[in-house]
Amino acid sequence: MSAVMLVIGEGLLADHMCKELSSQYLVFRQTEFGAIVPGSIDLALVLHDAWNPSVHQKAEEIFHRTHTPWLRGFVSFGEGVIGPLVRPGTQGCSQCTDMRRLMTGHDRKEMWEIQKRLEITGGMQQEPWATRTSLFHLAHLLLAEVQRIISGNQAQSEGKVSFLNLKTLKSSWHRFLPVPLCQICSSLPDDTPEMARISLQQSPKVSSDIYRSRSLDSLNEVLAIDYLDQRTGLLNDKMVNLVHTFADVSVNLPLFEGDERTAGRTNSFAVSELTAILEGLERYCGLEPRGKRTVVHDSYTHLKNVALNPIEVGVHAKEQYERPGFPFTEFDPDRPIDWVWGYSFLQERPILVPELLAYYSLGCESRGFVYETSNGCALGGSLEEAIFYGILEVVERDSFLMTWYAQMSLPRLDPASIEDQELQLMIERMRAVADYDLYLYNSTMEHGIPSILAIAKNRKEKGMNLICAAGSHLDPVRAVKTAVHELAGMMLSLDEKLETNQEEYVLMLDDSTLVQQMDDHGMLYGLPQAEERLQFLLDDRRPLRSFNEEFKLKSAHLDLTDDLQDIVQVFRRLNLDVIVVDQTTPETARNGLYCVKVLIPGMLPMTFGHHLTRVTGLERVFRVPMELGYSNEPLTAEQLNPHPHPFP
Repeated sequence: MSAVMLVIGEGLLADHMCKELSSQYLVFRQTEFGAIVPGSIDLALVLHDAWNPSVHQKAEEIFHRTHTPWLRGFVSFGEGVIGPLVRPGTQGCSQCTDMRRLMTGHDRKEMWEIQKRLEITGGMQQEPWATRTSLFHLAHLLLAEVQRIISGNQAQSEGKVSFLNLKTLKSSWHRFLPVPLCQICSSLPDDTPEMARISLQQSPKVSSDIYRSRSLDSLNEVLAIDYLDQRTGLLNDKMVNLVHTFADVSVNLPLFEGDERTAGRTNSFAVSELTAILEGLERYCGLEPRGKRTVVHDSYTHLKNVALNPIEVGVHAKEQYERPGFPFTEFDPDRPIDWVWGYSFLQERPILVPELLAYYSLGCESRGFVYETSNGCALGGSLEEAIFYGILEVVERDSFLMTWYAQMSLPRLDPASIEDQELQLMIERMRAVADYDLYLYNSTMEHGIPSILAIAKNRKEKGMNLICAAGSHLDPVRAVKTAVHELAGMMLSLDEKLETNQEEYVLMLDDSTLVQQMDDHGMLYGLPQAEERLQFLLDDRRPLRSFNEEFKLKSAHLDLTDDLQDIVQVFRRLNLDVIVVDQTTPETARNGLYCVKVLIPGMLPMTFGHHLTRVTGLERVFRVPMELGYSNEPLTAEQLNPHPHPFP
């Protein structure tokens, strides 16, 4: 029995397809959706010689209701488009495709406006490149795909879309991922305390000295295929930087607000590419809730028995909020806000966290009360791995800021005493290629988790004078490698920027309020005149400490969860909570990748823009320097370092 086909549309493409299909299948033809859709349709085709977004939206509504699989073909701005194949009850619809396609373009804002206008006006009337020849070729490709679908062979349009250049007649298929917030096919669950509850499971390490539950080699097959595509990818571009001292690869995360580049820096270009993709996924997960729907909207006053007090994670000072034009308003416990569920390891129960603290882009929305960045965001091959690295990132940034605000004269380490050949070669390459000396300091705080503060000092007369970075890890050698790679990513590449904008940075030296952006912090300390602000670390009169003298902690666990539990217990003894918000999205969950946001109330959050400093409510910054022997008594607010921090 012949398959039953429904063709909806008008124009040369629809006419030609009906003619070709009629010789093989039973074909019903309609010019629009006004007529009744016949029952028992094996495949519906929606075909037009131009782009009419409202027709595709209508098709989604009707075919979803009638459980009809359908495929579209149309022409848009000089391209023929085929797909995707939309099957009943599956995610990944035409609207997901259009969103991915739109986002990868540099003109995404303009295309969004055009699409919305076409939805109202009824679509484009004519395509200049929609010639008889090009439309017949598009029909030929469509017919071949229809035959694959009907015959039960692997359809190319399953989760993919094809673009045909109507000028050259070159075509290509592109994979896309369903959009979790799609209004047509998304089925995200509501955020609940039950979903937030965490019961740590075993997470064996790849090897005893690799603190990962999955190797990058095991992810090599899926990362680029699923996430990186110039036309429909969640990430849409890759750039290899040959200027940097080590292997540097960046990928682009397209956002409506602009492009966001994330970098991978290792000793291998292949590994750096995979790392950059993982960094891009982490950034994507942290921008807004995409794994569950936020449903709690209430005041802290009503929720305080089950909610985190935002003051405990640090807010801006009262005088900051009172400044003219300050972008945030003071936290009001009686004002309803959005909350998401996290898990408190100290209280061993789910806890509500302000959404704007759990997803860092939300702090910039109107009526937000703090500026929140990617503090504590981490991606891992298991939930436990993600939490482990989220904690380390909080620790790394806290140790850097504690050092800066209290101007602690940390023990300076002797790089030559580190018994790791790869690291020694990295340090030598940094010196030989970039002409920078490396200064290392033990910035470990009261919790004992190894932390490193690193400074690169330029040996040349021009370029960035000082560059700062940090690292934290149970293996202190890995902490150093992290810091060295971060330093190397800024060497050489920022020299021209410093020379071009030197007058601007000199003004910042005298007026800290001009330090407004992330880059301003690092660039300011590229000036030789700013070096005196780091003399509390750079003082050469102190003897160097050997690495083994300073770091005696070495994990013997073969399971990463055991390391994680050890860390949590350390914080428990210090009465420091570890709060985890699961940011995992369907896009990452499909490959067993988890993303979290870790909050540790009391620890200093990294902020960028000197006017956005957050220390109010964080008493550790006054107390811990004395506990570690760097001061004789608790510090006062007036004693804190008044200058912008140098974290780049």
